Amino acid sequence: MARESPAFGWIDAHIHVDKYEPGERERLLAEAYAAGCEAVVGVSMNLESCRANRELALRHGGRFLPAYGHHPEIPLPEPDEEAKLFAWIRRLHGAGERFAIGEVGLPYYTRTEAEKAGRPFDEGPHLALLDRFAALAAELDRPIVLHAVYEDAEKACDALERHGVRRAHFHWFKGPEAAVRRMIARGWHVSVTPDVVYEPEIRELARAYPLELLMAETDGPWPHEGPFAGRPTTPAMVRDVIQAVAGLKGLGLEETAAALLANTKRFYGI
Repeated sequence: MARESPAFGWIDAHIHVDKYEPGERERLLAEAYAAGCEAVVGVSMNLESCRANRELALRHGGRFLPAYGHHPEIPLPEPDEEAKLFAWIRRLHGAGERFAIGEVGLPYYTRTEAEKAGRPFDEGPHLALLDRFAALAAELDRPIVLHAVYEDAEKACDALERHGVRRAHFHWFKGPEAAVRRMIARGWHVSVTPDVVYEPEIRELARAYPLELLMAETDGPWPHEGPFAGRPTTPAMVRDVIQAVAGLKGLGLEETAAALLANTKRFYGI
């Protein structure tokens, strides 16, 4: 496991900084920068979360790229909140601010839990909201960050293709080979978390997906298992992701780190 600060830079391509305790956020970012983190992509849960991430981005300049959206695993926004969110994003776009669209997608875990419990679940409104976000990303030519796993991946691909989205980032991706083939053909990116160290499914994805379309993330503060069990999730765990990807690809550590860093900078314009 990577324990000491490496001699290369890296980016945490997907982290919920605003979900850490308010008193922890600045320390978390300061320690990450000191350890070699060049930037983080701070994704949002809802309009309130978007506003918190914008404030962090304003304080941290080019080292904090915010992503604005509505997470699919929480209740759908009320119509008024949805209208405010889209208007807010358009206003920031008009002002020339730097941001991505996200985290958006489909509620795989919420849906499957409801189905297992025998509760009805209407996926239609979630598909409609994702379609609207995909259309917005295409219109504004912004990167879009997706939570779309397993059979939901192809539904997300449909929406992205329908609107001609160029830059799509499937975070912590798991999905069928058919979806993976579509994503590679479109040049869409995936990112892997620290579970690439110990999870066979993710290790196989990292081994198979083209290096030039890979990024590294933590999804903090979400906790990880294996050698990370009981440890708070911090951006420094990206170093372990890089080390695991290097081993799976049969490449040198510095070569892998440079590739993942360049991919993330290019994709997000960092």
